[in-house]
Amino acid sequence: MIKVVITDDQKIILNGLQKILAEASDVQLMGAFTGGDDLLAFLSHTLPDVVMLDIYMPGKNGIELAGIISKSFPSVKILVLTNVDIIPQVKKMLQNGAVGYLLKDAAPEEIMDAIRKVAAGEKYLYNHLQQQLMNSFFEPKTSHVITRREKEILEYIVNEYTNQEIADKLFLSLRTVENHRNNLLQKLGVKNTAGMVKAAISQGLI
Repeated sequence: MIKVVITDDQKIILNGLQKILAEASDVQLMGAFTGGDDLLAFLSHTLPDVVMLDIYMPGKNGIELAGIISKSFPSVKILVLTNVDIIPQVKKMLQNGAVGYLLKDAAPEEIMDAIRKVAAGEKYLYNHLQQQLMNSFFEPKTSHVITRREKEILEYIVNEYTNQEIADKLFLSLRTVENHRNNLLQKLGVKNTAGMVKAAISQGLI
């Protein structure tokens, strides 16, 4: 019997997964959680064979959780089920210990196939991501080089800090932060904060 725990902040997804797993005679659902803290608390006393994770969740995101789980509970297999098909994010999940990666438009049969394979010690990567991932290793690097300070400021921007808040955090003048922000806009080739955040994620800068 394959013991599975599922984690997703969307209850409609949890309900759908519960119905899919309930139809499998070789799978036992041990828990369903909407956040990472509850999941980690559960894992501290009960270990399943497979944990299914989304990437974007409140509190700790899936990338952080994968890193914690792979280090603290190495016997647990991590299977990602998400809407995120941005290759840098896929790579980060795999680097942090995920052994399977699915998108939420996967058919129920594919979800069950992935669960069984990762539980058996195999790797599983959603079909259309395989070619994209391989291509990414051979494509020329297009990301603009940003400095350590710019990266630090970029992370604060992504986390919705204002220029003044960033200046206070880093003990910089407001003008210095504004200059760094303008440099980032130019280097990333975008016009506003939303574009900056999108570019940072797509280029794997954060």
